[in-house]
Amino acid sequence: MLTALVALALVIAVSPITVIPAVLVLHASRPRPVGLAFLSGWVLGLMAVTAAFVASSDLIGDLRKSPPAWASWLRVVLGSALVLFGVYRWVTRHRQGSMPGWMRSFSKLTPVRAGLTGALLVVIRPEVLILSAAAGLAVGSSTLGVADGFAAAALFVVISASTVAVPILAYIGAGDRLDDTLERLKAWMEKNHAAMMAVILVLIGFMVIYNGIHALR
Repeated sequence: MLTALVALALVIAVSPITVIPAVLVLHASRPRPVGLAFLSGWVLGLMAVTAAFVASSDLIGDLRKSPPAWASWLRVVLGSALVLFGVYRWVTRHRQGSMPGWMRSFSKLTPVRAGLTGALLVVIRPEVLILSAAAGLAVGSSTLGVADGFAAAALFVVISASTVAVPILAYIGAGDRLDDTLERLKAWMEKNHAAMMAVILVLIGFMVIYNGIHALR
């Protein structure tokens, strides 16, 4: 189960839509409070969603133990579609324009809006919500005790939030000395965001396919 939790968390952590906002908020006019607020909102959002599905695991446990065959085949179809779309995005990555405007807007957030945005991203991003739900259900339906279950869920949240925490906490510690590095990282991500999205779509697609095939056994 821990292996599965780490895999789920890594998919969230390496997603460009996770990493890019964490860097962009550090280009705000008040990078430290905005960065900390965004990180706090992100972590609290992950904790809330994961905890909600841990608590609800008993209510939907029967559905998880005996999923209908059509639902498993639907996972395979949807996963295959994600892989194909990711391959398409990779092939056409050089045709993609600059970073979308909604991503660039992160550098204009206030601390309050940054905190709300961090929490909201957990809910409105389907892959984060689905993966957090899967992690919460895995912990809630396991034979772990309360303390071990809490530790497992905490591990999932820590790994999922790691790529948001590292640049923000590093900036708070190093301050302006990281400005040049962050500027280069921002420019690199703006240039390669299409390729990054393609890779994460393929990764998520293969995970969905695997879960669908595993449920058919």
